Amino acid sequence: MSEHAVEAHSGGHDAGHARKVAMWVFLGSECLFFGTLIATFLLYRGRTGDGPAASDVFDIPFTSVSSFILLMSSLTMVLAHHAASRRDRRTMRIWLIATALLGTVFLAGQVFEFTEFVEHGLTVTTSPFASSFYLLTGLHGAHVAVGVLMLLVTAFMSFGGRYRDDEGMNVEIVGLYWHFVDIVWIVIFTVVYLLQV
Repeated sequence: MSEHAVEAHSGGHDAGHARKVAMWVFLGSECLFFGTLIATFLLYRGRTGDGPAASDVFDIPFTSVSSFILLMSSLTMVLAHHAASRRDRRTMRIWLIATALLGTVFLAGQVFEFTEFVEHGLTVTTSPFASSFYLLTGLHGAHVAVGVLMLLVTAFMSFGGRYRDDEGMNVEIVGLYWHFVDIVWIVIFTVVYLLQV
């Protein structure tokens, strides 16, 4: 390998490391963000006013199925990363799109769930409990939507030959974000749903 090639390879490695560090720093700030939202929810969870409480509206079996679907997306994300590490672009795309589909199903379930809650009288303005619940779970849903977009962009970039492991938004970085979103949901599902009914 020529000296120039070694330098180019070293520079690419440094850039890839820098992107991963940047993503870890971003996820660290997101931990603080969601920690604040969860603390806010716990502060207002009992302030339901004249509106319904969690036990009146939550459908734990339904949300459990949605949660299971989202957690399964972490498995397909691992498979996508594994395929990317083998430079198997076709399999990588399949698992990336599968992950995006599972995330989309979760989002559809959340929209259905919110619609049911509103029909039962739990709107954003019903009570401090309702406001903190919709703020926390709604922002998590927004993060899932961003993750789905990142997955699809990564998958479709590989169709046009514009995807490179050592540049831009690669599967490993998208995977870090996606696993973070899944882990946050485990905490939210436990604290917001299971411990409130």
